[in-house]
Amino acid sequence: MSYKRIGDYIQLVDNRNSDLAVTNLLGINITKNFMPSVANTSGVDLTRYKLISKGQFAANIMHVGRDEILPVGLYQSNEPAIVSPAYITFEVKDKNVLLPEFLMIEFQRPEFDRLAWNYCDSSVRGGLEWVRFCEMKIPIPNIDEQRKYVALYNALLSNQKTYENSLADLQLICDTYIENLINTEKPKILGDYIEQSDERNYDLMIDNLLGISVNKIFIETRSQKEKLDLSNYKVVRSREFGYVSVTSRNGEKISIALLDGEPGLLSSTYTVFRVQDISKLLPEYLFLWFSRPEFDRYARFHSWGSARETFDWADMCNVKLPIPDIKVQEAIVTIYHTLETRKRINEQLKNTIKPLCPVLIKGVINDLSSVIIKN
Repeated sequence: MSYKRIGDYIQLVDNRNSDLAVTNLLGINITKNFMPSVANTSGVDLTRYKLISKGQFAANIMHVGRDEILPVGLYQSNEPAIVSPAYITFEVKDKNVLLPEFLMIEFQRPEFDRLAWNYCDSSVRGGLEWVRFCEMKIPIPNIDEQRKYVALYNALLSNQKTYENSLADLQLICDTYIENLINTEKPKILGDYIEQSDERNYDLMIDNLLGISVNKIFIETRSQKEKLDLSNYKVVRSREFGYVSVTSRNGEKISIALLDGEPGLLSSTYTVFRVQDISKLLPEYLFLWFSRPEFDRYARFHSWGSARETFDWADMCNVKLPIPDIKVQEAIVTIYHTLETRKRINEQLKNTIKPLCPVLIKGVINDLSSVIIKN
């Protein structure tokens, strides 16, 4: 085994969507995964777009130098897709010599990204030309060794995917539970269950300055606290809500979050509120309702204004929702918390697997080094 030119093992593929048979447009992100494209294709000639099939690669080589990462992915779906005509699409010439999956393991190494960055041109974006890409050298062991590395990596991925698929079942249970309540429970007026909180930080005992993202979580603000008068900021405490009434230019979402932790401070322009009686309405159950895409659409539809559209406190109080017996609420919240916990574990699994690529290839390199020393 030795380092080999990538170009000796791969070849360009340039199949176009000439008959418009494929509409699934994908892009590639910096984590080297395919994702649905966010491009507006209205009026775009999709016949120019490139087809990609299972076992083929697509890469965006236009600004590798700028990002210091080569966005490249191995397409694994049985159904073909299309990618931007600006991407390069390629495939392995002979899978009996080089496995596409092994090549993808190599592509995921940080060392490969650094090597690709060194091969970029001197343009502002730092493009990587196809010819230069082909000149890059990587360690390629014999096909039996490749199969062992790929089998190990795929086994880890399979376990993670199985775990990830189980999340869909829990999500379905949560969604079905809520939908059943909508159809069976008489809706209640939310304003009968919540109240505003206008506690101010006059004693300056709290300096945990927070913001609220469209992902419905509290985030650390970028404001420079030392230059602000925090005495007039609103205090938000555990199991209290904060929300931003402005919904325009907000990704069609309302920024609202439930605090679970130490008290924080919010801008005086934000609204802070709490559940009046948690024996009748659990804040966590209410947050489940706020987290639904349907609520985002509701809030946007009921927002008012000209330059800025807002979903004010009166609008919030007019929200109608099913509020079942507290035991039913507790059951739904328990399922939801289990789902969120498993989502975090799943992300940890994914973040653990990817760093194994360098470890696997390091074994290949060590084998190569031992051979060189012996010779």
